[in-house]
Amino acid sequence: MSVTEMFADIQGFLSADQDIREDIRKVVQQLEQAAREILTLLQSVHQPTGFKEIPTKCAKAREMFCTVRTHMADLKTKFPAEQYYRFQEHWRFVLQRLAFLATFVGYLECEALVTREEAAKIIGIEVVREEGFHLGVEDYLAGVLIMASELSRLAVNSVTAGDYSRPLRISNFINELDSGFRLLNLKNDPLRKRYDGLKYDVKKIEEVVYDLSIRGLSKEPDNAGDK
Repeated sequence: MSVTEMFADIQGFLSADQDIREDIRKVVQQLEQAAREILTLLQSVHQPTGFKEIPTKCAKAREMFCTVRTHMADLKTKFPAEQYYRFQEHWRFVLQRLAFLATFVGYLECEALVTREEAAKIIGIEVVREEGFHLGVEDYLAGVLIMASELSRLAVNSVTAGDYSRPLRISNFINELDSGFRLLNLKNDPLRKRYDGLKYDVKKIEEVVYDLSIRGLSKEPDNAGDK
């Protein structure tokens, strides 16, 4: 094979690779749009009247995840399965955002942490690497940490809305979350940096709870009524 033929062959490989990346980018853009729409919907729970609409908003978000699962199914067809990690960086960010949204919806529904398996099911992917497109542990944990920041904001807005018991429940949940992360030996630099932000979320919520305590607003409604 001549040099010219060799480079022509290489150009064919590069062109095919670029076509795959372009197809992936188009689907990822659709996923990002779907994630923005779900986030916009869930942001309304921070409004004073939004707390009463949490069940309705969560049900709507669940419906909107159907679009996410459709795009995910499409994304799986855009690249050879054995080359998953070669193209992973294209969708890593949006996958972490979707993991955040899935865990946030789960918390709003039952005030508990959604498992990686449950989050993956909501998104429409697997958890086992060998089964193809999957939600990795690090991407799941990144989503959980984003959710923690969102809950610290929710704790503050709960007080504004007159819901004084919710910050206490959020505080207990975040402290449990922090204890869980302390058990992990995080080697991933971006994930470790994001985890460093959790201590500020804990502190922010503790300040809210402390403020409620010194104002005498941290009691349960029934106890306050008896008093």
